Amino acid sequence: MIKILLIEDEPGIQETIQIALEAEGFSIFIAATGTQGLQMLADDISLILLDIGLPDQSGFDVLKSIRKSFATPVIFLTARNSEIDKVLGLEIGADDYIVKPFSPRELLARIRAILRRTQNPLEIEKKSNSKIRISLEKKLIYFNGKSLNLSPYEYKTMELFFKWPGRIFTREEIMDIVWTEPEDSFDRAVDTVIKNIRARFKEMDSNFDPIETRRGQGYGLKEII
Repeated sequence: MIKILLIEDEPGIQETIQIALEAEGFSIFIAATGTQGLQMLADDISLILLDIGLPDQSGFDVLKSIRKSFATPVIFLTARNSEIDKVLGLEIGADDYIVKPFSPRELLARIRAILRRTQNPLEIEKKSNSKIRISLEKKLIYFNGKSLNLSPYEYKTMELFFKWPGRIFTREEIMDIVWTEPEDSFDRAVDTVIKNIRARFKEMDSNFDPIETRRGQGYGLKEII
């Protein structure tokens, strides 16, 4: 059973989320403070739902503490909708960001998208090759031993490709799994991310291109030997 840790101090939100997740077969553990949440962390927790406005400390500080020992996916829950908060959350290691009030259906969709990306992480490591490798803990892609300077969307796209090398994903599939902001959901955004990924590799080796493009179908990672 998939275990989810909810770090949230509002009883009404706790109850709503618990009912929704348990109805879908998830096992949920609840902490009302950041300190309690950190004490409940364990390797078998699959995902963390983390409120930013906790009574004892900021959710940002809690996430920093989590990232010292765990690479567990984190979704921020917050009443604040500023772009600065979103950027800060993603930069310090959050995987997604959802603004209150939100529907249980939207939250479940976000959870499922992240779990699809993070299932069987060891398989991703096994399928990497001598030139490219991925560090799930550090959220970095390495090429010939050097890390690439990728944006969050660029990294998450490469992480998806690593999980299924040789598989071609449509733009719609990439948007569904990688993107978190509805306003960003248009085909040109995917094309831009792919273009930027290629540029990062070409900065290190002008003849190297790990991305396969199939006209009318989509993109994927070449099965490079």
